[in-house]
Amino acid sequence: MAKIQRSDIPRPLFEHLLLRVRDRDIDAAAIQSFAALLDTNPEVQTGSWFKRFPSMIVCGDGALIKTFLTPAQAPFGDEL
Repeated sequence: MAKIQRSDIPRPLFEHLLLRVRDRDIDAAAIQSFAALLDTNPEVQTGSWFKRFPSMIVCGDGALIKTFLTPAQAPFGDEL
């Protein structure tokens, strides 16, 4: 099991995540909910995973967050 990486995110990935937040109109409340989850230092599997929130889905692969989806989009991997 791995912990979600919270620092030293590769710059292209960080820019991708920011773009997804903007393009998919993810609101501050959703980001705050996600930040609260990160504060618990959750363990994630080494493969693909996702976590549902009311207004977004966070997708990752191992320790890295890979993208943010809208609730209407289909995530890939195992649900946390």
